[in-house]
Amino acid sequence: MTSFRGFTDSETFTQLPDRFFQQLLREIDDAAELKVTLYFLWRAEHMKGPFRALTRMDFDVKELGLNAEEITRGLEKAVKRGSLLRVQREAKVYFLLNSPRGRAGVQAMESGKWSPGVASAPMERPNVFRLYEENIGPLTPLIADALKDAEELYSDEWVAEAIELAAKNNKRNWKYCEAVLKRWKDEGRHGKKDQQDTRKGSDRYTKSEFEEYLKRE
Repeated sequence: MTSFRGFTDSETFTQLPDRFFQQLLREIDDAAELKVTLYFLWRAEHMKGPFRALTRMDFDVKELGLNAEEITRGLEKAVKRGSLLRVQREAKVYFLLNSPRGRAGVQAMESGKWSPGVASAPMERPNVFRLYEENIGPLTPLIADALKDAEELYSDEWVAEAIELAAKNNKRNWKYCEAVLKRWKDEGRHGKKDQQDTRKGSDRYTKSEFEEYLKRE
């Protein structure tokens, strides 16, 4: 099991309907159905337009931790239960939340008054390039290449956390982020020092192990 490092103070929050906790959480006994339902609620919260719809391909295998068959099974159960609605327009099948807005979306789609691919595209999700520009500085071609390489070598989650740590410690440069990533790779992101209190855990990246580099900046 991978240890969870905790939420950040820059998180956005997703609203969940009361009936999800009052009824669905108790009744859903299939992890795939639970995951696709929660995933839909999260994605719908970050979509524009009067109606929110997702196709089967919008349910991300990596983010859900499910394979394609499990996602399909979860969606089938959610539709059968009635928490999600399914409607087909031309060759595509769409899923909507079974709510007044979702039911109106189904009617609008069936009557040809709404095309979900045009009116309700999901908002772009944050990526390491945007995080770098927002927290470190301008994204030059060299930095963009370095970020791509780092994502392949360490994973986008590690790179994002290293950028956030650099900003938190006011060490806003890529070499610092890279030093943190290399340390995590060598010692493990959750090594012995990570068991100390949070403040000491972050301070270790500003002291002796990086002093030689920091003096050169």
